[in-house]
Amino acid sequence: MNYQHKDLAAGRWSQLSFLEQMANIGSEVERALKWRAKNNAAYCQQAFERSLELIDLTLGSVKGFSRLKELTRLRETIVDYFFGANQFLSTAEAISRYFLSFAYAARRHH
Repeated sequence: MNYQHKDLAAGRWSQLSFLEQMANIGSEVERALKWRAKNNAAYCQQAFERSLELIDLTLGSVKGFSRLKELTRLRETIVDYFFGANQFLSTAEAISRYFLSFAYAARRHH
């Protein structure tokens, strides 16, 4: 696989806490949301693909069924929002709010 986050894929990702991983995923999703709002489909897709890459790296290092379940639902939700029919009726605001809590928690624990 051709990773865009090569240093993270090489093992550094698994050294981050779950909160840090989720905050980093949120950063990429935020970029995708911002590019979508600016009608820049190419940059939106690139940021979206990077977010999926980080989710997949997290799925590979996650321990515990509840986190696995959370991540797979998250992946399904953002794929549906960006490139599906948005059957879950997600909004950019709701997605941003979801990730904001991880960013806040990661900063407090750092």
